[in-house]
Amino acid sequence: MPELVRIWEDASCEVHRMVVGPLDNNVYVLRCRRSGDALLFDAANEHEALLEVCQRLGVRQVVETHGHWDHIQAVPAVREAGIEVLVTEADAGMLPSYDLLLEDDTVLGVGRLRVRTVLTPGHTAGSMCFAVEGTPLLFSGDTLFPGGPGNTKLEGADFPTIIRSIEDRLFARYEPDTVVLPGHGSSTTIGTESPHLAEWVERGW
Repeated sequence: MPELVRIWEDASCEVHRMVVGPLDNNVYVLRCRRSGDALLFDAANEHEALLEVCQRLGVRQVVETHGHWDHIQAVPAVREAGIEVLVTEADAGMLPSYDLLLEDDTVLGVGRLRVRTVLTPGHTAGSMCFAVEGTPLLFSGDTLFPGGPGNTKLEGADFPTIIRSIEDRLFARYEPDTVVLPGHGSSTTIGTESPHLAEWVERGW
């Protein structure tokens, strides 16, 4: 069973992370400490472990940061368990099934928490990040990692588009101390990554 680790908390919320599957996907659970309601980011893999976590932490919905295969393997299992799965319209066709569509710049309620959607195309046409209002937390999926943008060599990806998304929709909007929680690997901050944008453009990936 993958280990579930609490990686962040304040008075209003807590974030748990579990690493699953052959590509070491980060699965995060954001939990409202006042209500006990929770949201899971990316039903990636190892569905039995994910379902146990969903039951234990009060997960009511799953949001998909994008539709790539390594982020969606557990989608059928969580839907069968009665948990809604949300994804952007542009990536919905990549999933075996889903319940609701995500739109840009809307707010999801997780107990008393408010999670704002940020459409960031480039890695896929419908890639989406999620900012937790009143906290420094930004769940970036495969859009932004320590050291650069997500892979744009895959079908449907585009390097200039992901650079625009990162520059205009993330770096221009969020404070330097914003904690970036990516779909794989370690966390970083906006302030750590933003000075390197020109380097990424120059190298082309």
